[in-house]
Amino acid sequence: MKFLDLFSGIGGFRLGMEQAGHECAGWVEWDKFARQSYQAIFEIKGEWNAHDIRSVRFDEVPRADCWCFGFPCQDISVAGKQQGITNGKRSSLFFTVTQLIRDTPKESRPSYLLIENVKNLLSINRGFDFLKLQIELDEIGYDLEWSVLDSAEVVPQHRERLFIIGHLRGRRTRKVFPICQNCEEASEANRPSTNTLTTRYSEAQGNGSYVVEGESNKVHQIGNISTSKSFGGNPQIGRVYGTDGLSPTLSTMQGGGREPKIAIPVLTPDRIKKRQNGRRFKTNGEPEFTLTGQDRHGILTNDLRIRKLTPRECWRLQGFPDWAFDRAKNTGVSDSQLYKQAGNSVTVPVIRAIAEQMEIEEANK
Repeated sequence: MKFLDLFSGIGGFRLGMEQAGHECAGWVEWDKFARQSYQAIFEIKGEWNAHDIRSVRFDEVPRADCWCFGFPCQDISVAGKQQGITNGKRSSLFFTVTQLIRDTPKESRPSYLLIENVKNLLSINRGFDFLKLQIELDEIGYDLEWSVLDSAEVVPQHRERLFIIGHLRGRRTRKVFPICQNCEEASEANRPSTNTLTTRYSEAQGNGSYVVEGESNKVHQIGNISTSKSFGGNPQIGRVYGTDGLSPTLSTMQGGGREPKIAIPVLTPDRIKKRQNGRRFKTNGEPEFTLTGQDRHGILTNDLRIRKLTPRECWRLQGFPDWAFDRAKNTGVSDSQLYKQAGNSVTVPVIRAIAEQMEIEEANK
């Protein structure tokens, strides 16, 4: 099956789709640094591509069975101004894509749409924005199914995202959701109420498995180094996480010191016998007291320490193999951009799990 990679970023959609056996017909990305990484990662010679979706004409777009796009979430995310898909300057680009489909003759429209965005799209503006999205896609001929999937099923990062599948009426496309564990053994009575992914990502080059199971499948925050003045007063940026749980959801992490921070809480190294402000000491391995910028109690300064995730680790948390990171890094793109690119990407194994369920009957291809 051929697909278009719109708002492609560094190619998370593409890598997952290709791992499922599908073929890229073209891509669109406006950010020059993301384009730089994308072109280093993939064999793009001779492929159709464009810089700005707003300048693309329907008659220049190569025909494809599926259009993949995670349209900008800045106006939808709870971290943004929440202007929504109609009033938001960035998130309203959703309608730029649907206009391209409107302009495209029906026989040339994609059989599938694979759309990704933040979970808040379901509830922003009291749910009316999601209703507008459904109406828009219904008007251009698509029946929908959707699900919120957590990347923690396949990588050690808690990242809930909404995935929408559009099925063009008249084409015999395969239903995708639910993607669940042991579906063949589950009856309607005991079928899981939330979708869980069966795919378990393992890097072929030997980086190990990202399998996460059981009670450890949680984000474990052990403290916070934010003060009222640090990081602009944003407590989220100063959160410190233990190594015994999942990573928090990666964001674009723009600005200094915003990367996720990891610490291993241990017995206060330099005050073995004294209590601090009446609080008891932690034993080795217990959750740490709240951390501040001035007080490093509970952290071994000469060994184990607070540290931020490296760009490579952030790419791994999104399911990218090391060879892909190395190709992007070797172009000279900055660490700041590498962090941003990881935060903006989709999780590759999630896309692969979805893509493996997508199929069009041969007679309709």
